[in-house]
Order: sequence, then structure tokens, then C-alpha cells
Amino acid sequence: WPIGKGGRHVDLPTYPFQHQRYWINPTPDSRTNLSGAGLAAAGHPLLGAAVELAGTDAHLFTGRLSLQSHPWLADHAVSGTVLLPGTGFLELALQAGHHVGCGTVEELTLEAPLILPERGGLDVQLNVGAPDDSGRREMTLHSRAQDAGSDEPWTRHATGTLTPAAESPRPDADLTAWPPAGAEPVETEGYYDRLAEEGYGYGPAFHGLRAAWRRGDEVFAEVALPEEESAEATGYGIHPALMDAALHALGLGVLAAAGEGRARLPFSWSGVTLHAAGAAALRVRVAPLGDAEDTVSVTVADPAGMPVATAESLVVRPVVTTQLEAAGSSVNDSLFRMDWVPASAGLSPVAARRWAVVGPDPLRVGRTLEETGATVFAADDLDSVATLDVVPDVVVVPYAPQQDGTDKLAARVHEVLYGV
Repeated sequence: WPIGKGGRHVDLPTYPFQHQRYWINPTPDSRTNLSGAGLAAAGHPLLGAAVELAGTDAHLFTGRLSLQSHPWLADHAVSGTVLLPGTGFLELALQAGHHVGCGTVEELTLEAPLILPERGGLDVQLNVGAPDDSGRREMTLHSRAQDAGSDEPWTRHATGTLTPAAESPRPDADLTAWPPAGAEPVETEGYYDRLAEEGYGYGPAFHGLRAAWRRGDEVFAEVALPEEESAEATGYGIHPALMDAALHALGLGVLAAAGEGRARLPFSWSGVTLHAAGAAALRVRVAPLGDAEDTVSVTVADPAGMPVATAESLVVRPVVTTQLEAAGSSVNDSLFRMDWVPASAGLSPVAARRWAVVGPDPLRVGRTLEETGATVFAADDLDSVATLDVVPDVVVVPYAPQQDGTDKLAARVHEVLYGV
């Protein structure tokens, strides 16, 4: 276009334009002046501050989790819902224990999933109580939306106990000889594609399985963080994505499949001790624990076979993926929980109610109800209840154990309850 009065052409630089950003990326230490608020920095990527509660010897750890501050968490989704992995809860417990001189997570039970929203974050509080006479401390973990009002409740996600570590804790298995003698290779190519079909939406940060072997009921594996995440490993006791990858070996034959529309997730950890911190790659052994169908022991070591962590037991539980889908549509809705409520005194008497009795009815529940005047429908199984022409008020699943005592009563009750 026309050059203005006094203007002239100039030569452009002969070197390429230098694309360089000058924005300052906030770090946990730069987000707030913790010392000015009377707090101490927790020194951990998932925790921002730590404070000792005066006069109680209890401790409170706080942090904020979001997909913006911890983008690798977006790579852990189940049925399209992004969750903090169970190994993330474990890492938080291990770090809190290290801070208060408790080297073992004696027990950690996950009560509710921690669902991460697409935008914004969740404030996290990890409360560690005062020690008892043996040094054991109770702990709880809660979260709440970062923009929640002061009158909005916190959600409790996990409870547990921390204890001082034994003087010389040793892992159950020696992983210095590798691969272990007698172990047969297991094909792992396409493994994450198969997991995706089952509802596990693992992104690159969680694609850590490199190789696997099987020996009887035991499964051995090599796992490693991707290169872009390995630099962050030194900030963790054991990076949650790395430990989660170690548990991917469970799907290679240790546990049966959870079934269509279900996914197995960590439920309870026991006797977890961290022997070394900052690993970026691991050797793994997982094996069923006794006759339990949902419990394993876990041993992990570094690439030289030196101990990194041991878990005396890990219990996994199936979760119905449609429930996670519904919960993921609204973080607030996901904070609802199951509860028992008193029955209303205005319920109709038994004779006026409709009952469905499922199965062969060895206890003759249906006949007894009919004698009281109740309407009783027989159903072959739980699925057939849904095909009845009317909706029953009460569904009864009678079960009588074998008289010779050989029946696994507890296992059968669990099976029936899961079906319900």
C-alpha cells in the first residue's frame, strides 16, 4: 500500500524469527507466599502446604489438583471419566507418612472416586491425626471444588492408618534375577487397545507396560514412565502413573475379567512400604494372595532389582462404568453417596405389597408371604425381575448354605450382592 510521508522500505532480518515465550509459568512455590501465611511448603507435586496443628501433634496437608496444573492426570480415565488413580491416593498417604515419621501405610481404603473436572480444580485436605501409644496415626482425605462456598460440604475419599516402618522391611520376592527363572513371556502388543475396549481410557502418560512374563499364578512385568514424564519422577516417592502401570499386570492373568460394563479399580491397600524414591522404571511382581479372588500382593524394584516398594495386599473391586459416566457429567452429582435411611412408618402392610422372590427359594419365603395375603411373583434370576409386568415393592433373593459346611457362604453372599 502507499508508504506514508517520510516512510521508506527497510530490509527484514536475514535470520528466522525467534519464537520464544516470556510468560512466567507458576510453580507450586510461586503460587503463594506460604511462609507469610504461617505455613510450610509440603515439597511435593500433589501437595502445596503442610501445617502442624498446635497442641495436638496432628498434621494437615493441603493441595489443589486440576488438569491444568497436573495435565498427566487427564490420561487416566475410566469410561470417559477422569479419576485420580488409586495409586495417587497411595502416593499422598506415603508422603504424609514420610513427613510425620511413619514409613508404612498400614491400611488405606478408598471410599469414593475423586473425579477431576475439565475446568477448575479440587482443593484437597489430608488430615493425619496424633499418634497413639504404638505410633499409629489415623488419616483421612477430603476434597471440595476450589470455588465452593464455605457452607458446602467436603467429600471424604479415603481413610487409613499410618505406622512407623519396621527396622528392616524386606520385599516378598527377589527381583535381581531377570527375567525370573521359569517365567514365560506374555504378549503385550495391543494390550492398551484391549483395555480401551473394556473402558480403561489410558493416555500416553499411563502407557507404561513394556514387557511381561508369567510363572504359574505370578505375573512379572517391566514398566517405565514415558520420557516426558520421567524427569518429574524425582519429585515423587513413586510416581502415580508408574505405580498404576505396575498394576496393569493384573490384567495379564492374575485376576479374572471384571465383566462387561465393569472395571476393576484399587479399593484397599495394606502394609505398603516405600524403600526408595524417585524411580522412573520398575520391575514388578504381582501374585494372588491366598484363595482370595480379588486380592494380590505387589512387589516393585528398580531396573537393577533393588527394592522400591512392597504392598502386602491390594484388594480391587469392580465398579459399574455407567455409574462413573453419570458421575462424570457433573462433579457435584458425583459427590452423592449411598446411605441407609429409616423406613417410613407409613409403609403399607406386608399383605398389600408386591414381592418378587428370585431363584429356587429353599427357605419357602414366597409361600410364607402368600399365606399372609401378599402378592408374590417368582423370578428365575435378577435379570428376569425387570421383565415382570409390574414393578415389585420388594425383591427377595433367598439363599441357604449347604448343610455339610462346604459352601463358601461369604463368597456367595458377595456374588449375590454384586448382582443386586
